[in-house]
Amino acid sequence: MTTHEKLIALLDQHQARYRLMEHEATGKCEAVAAIRGTEIGQGAKALVCHVKGNGVKQHVLAVLPADRQADLNKVADAVGGRRASLASPAETDQLTGCVFGAIPPFSFHPDLLLIADPSLFERYPEIAFNAGLLARSVILNTDDYRALCGARVVNIIR
Repeated sequence: MTTHEKLIALLDQHQARYRLMEHEATGKCEAVAAIRGTEIGQGAKALVCHVKGNGVKQHVLAVLPADRQADLNKVADAVGGRRASLASPAETDQLTGCVFGAIPPFSFHPDLLLIADPSLFERYPEIAFNAGLLARSVILNTDDYRALCGARVVNIIR
């Protein structure tokens, strides 16, 4: 199954409140928010990071509002590492099955730890994100996302 298929199956299995949209392929937060008719801050930006140091070697999917910037030092601290960097395109593809910009805020890989900034759950009743494909988005009830994602909630915003 593709990441998109896994995502939709998960949402349907748990009767999540969501809408699926097809649109022009874009990986830019501002452009896709305009297409979706959502605020930029409703976007759930998912960054694949590689954390190292202090005996830690961990890939992390860091999720935060699209109008904010991640603090990679906070991402590293969240898992006890010393430093974090963005994963390479090859690592990202291996861990998510997606290209940059299409990664949903869910981890379907056992080696990819999901962490989410608490502000993602506090600002809007719905979040929006690309659904494993640049040309498809999901607009999902925020409470349903929190219940389904299994994220460790940690402040990771700059």
